[in-house]
Formats: sequence, C-alpha cells, structure tokens
Amino acid sequence: MRDEEEEEQQQKAVLELVFGQSSSEGEGGSDSNSDSDSDVECECEWEEIEEVKGLWLCKDFLSPKQQSRLLSAIEDENWFTQPSINQAMRFGHQHLPPWAIQLSHSIRHSLLRRDDVVFPIHREPLFDQMIANLYQPGEGISAHVDLLRFDDGIAIISLESSCVMHFTPGSGSGSGSVSVPLLLTPGSLLLMSGEARYRWKHEINRRPGFQLWQGQQLTQTKRTSITLRKLCPSP
Repeated sequence: MRDEEEEEQQQKAVLELVFGQSSSEGEGGSDSNSDSDSDVECECEWEEIEEVKGLWLCKDFLSPKQQSRLLSAIEDENWFTQPSINQAMRFGHQHLPPWAIQLSHSIRHSLLRRDDVVFPIHREPLFDQMIANLYQPGEGISAHVDLLRFDDGIAIISLESSCVMHFTPGSGSGSGSVSVPLLLTPGSLLLMSGEARYRWKHEINRRPGFQLWQGQQLTQTKRTSITLRKLCPSP
C-alpha cells in the first residue's frame, strides 16, 4: 500500500511539474493561481485545414511554460542519452509515462468543448501508443501513411524548432499531385483522422533550402515531437 501511495505521489508531482498545479488545488483552496497555466483551462483555437479533410491544427495547445516543463520531463526519461538514439516508443496504456496520459486527457478535454472537430474521442483509452522523436537540424521524415496496425485518429505535438510538414495525396485519394504545406510551431497539436490519416502522406524535409514558409527560410534547431496513437484491436 505504501509503495502505491508513493508511486501516486510521484506521478502527481510529475504532472504538476509539466502542467502546473490546477487552480482548484491552490494553497488555501483559492480559486485563482497566478502561476497556474494548466492546459485543461486553456481555450484552444482550432484551425481546419480545408484542403485535407480530417486535418486539424491547434497552434497554442501548450503554453511556453508547459512546453518547457514537458521537455524537462522528457529529458528526465533518459531516452536520448546517446547521439545514435533519437526515438523512443511505448506500447500499452499502462506503459505510457504519466505526462503522456495527461496529454491524452487534455486532448480529449479540449475536443469535448467542440462539436465541429471530428476525432474518435470517446474510445477507451484514447491512445495507448506513443513515439517520442528527436530531430537534429536537417533531419526529418520521409513521405508516409502511418501503419494500418494503428487505428484512426493520430495526434502530433511539436516542441522546440518550428518546421513545415507537407501533405501529399496517397494512392486512390483522387487529389492529383497537390501538396499542402503546414507550419508546425512549438506547442502546437496536429490531429489526423479519416482521409488525412489514411489517404494522405505526410513528410518533413529539413534539408537546407527546403524549410520555407511564406518565402522565408526557417531557422532550424533541435526539434522534439510526441506522437500519440491507438493500436487496432487484436483480430
């Protein structure tokens, strides 16, 4: 019992470190906390990417403080201790870090306030697989559609360096050779479902000269991303 209590307190401390203390738990029961920037209290501005059905972007999902805390929590996981290691995967809801579970709750909480953002928010759990990626300047991802072993509804959180992600139609999409660029800024949340998840490829080309936005070349620094997905049920 004591071990369970200590684990619960440790998880609570990690969540408060990343997301801040909620206003309802402030000192003396106060209903305000000037240092609180809990993500569940923010009102996200969602943007529908009309060219790609099922693609939604929230540019300010995490505040600068939350981004800093989340990066510290990721660093504390000691995943990227060697230059050759730039990716960490976790499978199973019970194996996700507490902060990843809180991110999942925050995504659901934000979407429950909207009736226009289409996403499978009522499944349980919302996500049970996570990938943390660390990209050095010049590193990106090739054009791909996520494996079909994962269910519909994928979330990507971007940290540190901004980047441009390009969406191009996959086979059978009927969208020709169009390419849709999207600027992912630090703290942004990208949601893919439906056609965006299954019928469009996405890629990030960070080679010199390729990261352009509105005619300006982006300054590349280290980029960290968190991808949350749901495994399909076993047959």
